[in-house]
Amino acid sequence: MRKIDRRIVIVVSVIFILGLAYGLMKFLIAQKEPPPVRRSIEARRYVKVEPVNYNTLKSSVSAPGRLASVAEVDIVAEASGKIEAGKIVLKKGSCFSKGDVLFVVYSDEARLSLKARKSQYQNTLASILPDLAIDFPEHEEGFHRFFSSISIDKSLPPLPQVEDDKLKIFLASRNVISEYYSIQRDELQLKRHTVKAPFNGTYKEVYMELGAYTNTGGRVARAIRTDELELEVPLARVDAAWVNIGDPVTVTAENGSFTWDGHVIRKSKFIDENTQSQEIYIRISNNNRQPLMAGEYLVATFPVRPIENVMEIPRNSVFNSNEVFQVREGRLIKKEINVIKINERTLIFNGLQEGDTLVVQQLINVSEGTLVQVDKVGSGQRQGTPGQKPGTPGQRPGNPEKKKQETPDKSEENAKRKPAERS
Repeated sequence: MRKIDRRIVIVVSVIFILGLAYGLMKFLIAQKEPPPVRRSIEARRYVKVEPVNYNTLKSSVSAPGRLASVAEVDIVAEASGKIEAGKIVLKKGSCFSKGDVLFVVYSDEARLSLKARKSQYQNTLASILPDLAIDFPEHEEGFHRFFSSISIDKSLPPLPQVEDDKLKIFLASRNVISEYYSIQRDELQLKRHTVKAPFNGTYKEVYMELGAYTNTGGRVARAIRTDELELEVPLARVDAAWVNIGDPVTVTAENGSFTWDGHVIRKSKFIDENTQSQEIYIRISNNNRQPLMAGEYLVATFPVRPIENVMEIPRNSVFNSNEVFQVREGRLIKKEINVIKINERTLIFNGLQEGDTLVVQQLINVSEGTLVQVDKVGSGQRQGTPGQKPGTPGQRPGNPEKKKQETPDKSEENAKRKPAERS
């Protein structure tokens, strides 16, 4: 029994000591003064604002484009034979003018064959002239002049008009009419042996050299026109909607050294699947003072008709494509706008009430309801939140103690004045 009583005493003693220590700790903690609670201060952010004010704005659309020729054609041989030299060297890069002989397909054989047929045709006409003098005396003089004007080195003269049915039967029986048109066909075929330039241009590619044999329809060279050029400008669909056919366009070099005048001649009716843009084609006349070359890149500026009742702000002040921040009672609120036109660095919109305070800068890590202090654009100094009175937290008042020190003591001045008055 003594051992059990001893254990109980030990346990009770330990519990008493722990309780006493805990109570003493709580007492000491209660005696300590609580630390002062710091009042949370909500930070203010300065933002640039501008009042919403709608006006009529003139805007423009600028975009780069690639210059291309209005005509790029394959020059083919319309006859078969050996290629012979013309007036222009048949080499890549050679320039030519409209009507210049580019090359000749061997034509001596065709020329001699044509002369032989004309000579035979003269023989046919000579054989029918006596019969015409007897049976159709009224037509004999006309056919005699036709016979006399035929030359084997020149094209056939016009055939006399024949309206008499009997004369038609007589001429048809002697193959006068059919042979006449056969010779004209051969004359056209002979002209096809000589290839002339269809426009002012240059060779872009040459596929055959002089002395090579070509078949009818064979590709000899590829040429482009150099006096009339087109500027292909890809525009986003929203920008292309402001451009109309016939609009004047100012075209400048990439370095801005030269300027040309052009006009819109057509717009594509499809969207390029790779660039998601619509092609605008501008006609530019080439000149010797400021020569243009196909393949170079230029910048086109399209004037846009005036836009009424709109306002222009920086693009970075708009988020989520059509939302902006406004300041109301010193805090930010979100508003949706109606985007009219997007420029390179600015945006034209409407949809807000005139006079509202609009934030015109990019804000990062802010949310609706953030406390702000406005900085009006162009004011040159920051001002308090609209509606606040001087001395409120939105402003920076001067030190009142400093003002007291600067105020002179009137009692001292009166004390100095009294001895002077007594004397």
